[in-house]
Amino acid sequence: MDFKKHLETAWNMTLKFIAPLIFMTLAMFILWFFTLGILAPVTMAGYMQSILLMLREGREPKIQDLFSQMKLFLPLLGFGILVFIATMIGLMLLVLPGIVIALAVSFCCLYMVPLMTDKELGLFEAIKESYTMTTKGVFVDQLVVLLLFLGISAAGSAVFIGSLFTQPLATIFLLSVYEEKIKKPPQIKDQ
Repeated sequence: MDFKKHLETAWNMTLKFIAPLIFMTLAMFILWFFTLGILAPVTMAGYMQSILLMLREGREPKIQDLFSQMKLFLPLLGFGILVFIATMIGLMLLVLPGIVIALAVSFCCLYMVPLMTDKELGLFEAIKESYTMTTKGVFVDQLVVLLLFLGISAAGSAVFIGSLFTQPLATIFLLSVYEEKIKKPPQIKDQ
């Protein structure tokens, strides 16, 4: 996988649409704060779909796009609650199991939300397809994608203003990789 190409795409698209991306990200964070995170999964789905359309069609992201996937509210909220409960139980059982659960879900469900919004898959079908996309092919590539996505997001979250720039950058990077994965079948490396 050509990580340099995906990072350059993310950087160039972020700079090209910097103002709308910052406003949309700020609106998303404000919604998360005032709804105590209840709207976080569904607004992230709208956010990702808006950025996916930006990548494909050059369409400018809009704040209204955050609400475009409200039909996914209950499935994503239920999934989020289950993952939260499993992670908390794991954290109570010596911390390490909780960290393993969180990382495993992050890895296996890396493409779940884009699959639900783009291909209109149901929750379980999206989880299954995301798992297939992350486990087929070169394992290390997908691990690097996850680490870059989480690393870029975390780098900006140290300062709130930084996250207004790094969250769109990380999301565009992830969706650029997603676009590559759905366009060509995964290549299995002979060992």
